[in-house]
Amino acid sequence: MLVIFNTSAHAQQQQYPRMTGYFSITNPIATWNKDGITTNFSDSYNVSFPFGLNLLKSDHFGVSFEVAPVIHIEKNIAKVSSVVFHPGAMFRFNHSFTFISRVAFETNGRFGVTPVLNKVFIRNKDSFFFVAASFPARFGNNLPTSLGSGIQLGVGF
Repeated sequence: MLVIFNTSAHAQQQQYPRMTGYFSITNPIATWNKDGITTNFSDSYNVSFPFGLNLLKSDHFGVSFEVAPVIHIEKNIAKVSSVVFHPGAMFRFNHSFTFISRVAFETNGRFGVTPVLNKVFIRNKDSFFFVAASFPARFGNNLPTSLGSGIQLGVGF
């Protein structure tokens, strides 16, 4: 009886390392720089479609690599304005919360950091749904330093 109990307990444990992937949509909310605050819906609209891979090393730590094409829409003209390369470290906590500390390299010449607070709110056998709040800080390309906020919704597998 004891052997059966130990075997079933072992079968329920997560195996590490483990790889997961995801696809999402991010809507920036507002950006602040030396000229003031600009909301995403003022004169133009930006939206990005991040996708990535996570290598989970344990219940508490992992690494992530995300690629996020950004679409800029202004005066009924839409274009890909940049692509963000977003590697980072994942610090996983109880109740499906994760803090992700990302560095950012944008093809438009900007760079910076993006702290993210992520919460899985639905978990199925083969997928999960999450919401995340991001707070990007960007520098470079002869533009003023900017701080932003955004909301991300996604599905992982």
